[in-house]
Amino acid sequence: MTQASGADGPLEGAEPLATPAEAVRRVETPSAATPEGRGWDYLTRLEASTLVLQARGGAGEQVGYAQLSPTLLVDGGEEFGVNVGAPVRLRLWGGEASAGWVREEDWDSLSDWGQVVRALKLGSDNSPVGLWVGALDSYSLASGHLVRRYSNRANPDYHPAGASLTSAVGPLYVEAFASDVLGARLMGAQAELDVAHVFTGPPRQRGRYTLGLSAVHEWGRAGGQSPPVTLAHLDVTAVVVVRRGFEAHLLAGWGGWLGVGGAWGLVAGVGADAVTSTLDMKLRLEVRRQHGGFRQGSFGPDYELARFRAAGPEGVPLAEARFPDGFSVYGEAVVGWDGVHYGGLQRHLQLSLGAEAFTWGRVDVDGRVAVQVWGRNVEVAVKGLAVGLGQPGGRYLAAAEMRWRFLGGRLYALGTGGTQLLPETGGTLRPGAYVSVGLGVDNAR
Repeated sequence: MTQASGADGPLEGAEPLATPAEAVRRVETPSAATPEGRGWDYLTRLEASTLVLQARGGAGEQVGYAQLSPTLLVDGGEEFGVNVGAPVRLRLWGGEASAGWVREEDWDSLSDWGQVVRALKLGSDNSPVGLWVGALDSYSLASGHLVRRYSNRANPDYHPAGASLTSAVGPLYVEAFASDVLGARLMGAQAELDVAHVFTGPPRQRGRYTLGLSAVHEWGRAGGQSPPVTLAHLDVTAVVVVRRGFEAHLLAGWGGWLGVGGAWGLVAGVGADAVTSTLDMKLRLEVRRQHGGFRQGSFGPDYELARFRAAGPEGVPLAEARFPDGFSVYGEAVVGWDGVHYGGLQRHLQLSLGAEAFTWGRVDVDGRVAVQVWGRNVEVAVKGLAVGLGQPGGRYLAAAEMRWRFLGGRLYALGTGGTQLLPETGGTLRPGAYVSVGLGVDNAR
């Protein structure tokens, strides 16, 4: 499910939607996997709720909105899908006297109009080219050593549509992405070469031994001004164990901050993927070395806030913050479990957790867990982010959502709540909180 740290809650869009971090770019379907040759499916949805934004720390005031969220989804099978719709917030009370009826911050830039496209998918895993456009949530660029678990909507007042383009031709696989298709922001790509394919021709199993090169540039000209940054990384991966439903691999890499002397990093680790009839699990464990201000995963879950003000006591943007030299251990687990069968986008349990511990005392953790119970009629999701845990100036965010379907599943009640940080002029982050309750109706069942 898509996620956000802002006023939309942890389930932005509130629909089961696969993220572009997966190898196959897919759009939500109201049921399980699309049977081959099934034809076209449609889903319409309307949510009506109240939304209260509450300032914290004495900054600002409480503002109340009526929120309407229409959705239209068209599923054309493996090769095509589109999901459109956006929340419209109508002010009920509070706010400045000159404020209009519609919340201005949701539509005050060209990038904000990207939120109308929740997801657009063209192509499949069998296509030479695949395209995904929409919200980037927990997105990792290929190896993930530059862009890992990144969300382009972690800023509550910035709602861009991102894009991910993949292509596989012969021994070469390329993935390119943009965090904002309507503005100059994060852009990058990774190219991976299948080494066995080059020397022996098309292998029985593709991608066992790969050499990859990635680069990402931050333009910093949309969603608020921030310093430009360019990072690059070289990766080597070898799949050493292959069993039915299980793979294990070794990885190593070197990266650097272009234009900054002595800013580099090393990484080595192991990973494992397991897929059964009920389980889809991905695990990774890495040891990292940072030097001169470079770190792996710089464009991570906190980046859309850190680009204005990094976690820590310095109070400066991430590009200007001093990141100590040292080592770290990074671990990640992504688990999807379905008690009936695996293969659909809706699962009884979804868990995603990433954590990094540094030798100089800092710990970063972000994660989300969602469970479906009572015949999938009730879903509860909890999300949290802690950056700089155990250090002065640490950053902490939390959110939760519950949905309860009744009357045959077409009508549902929903409630969300959590904390947020809103960037302001000068790079400050204003703390706030939100709570929302409402009803929705659709034809998903």
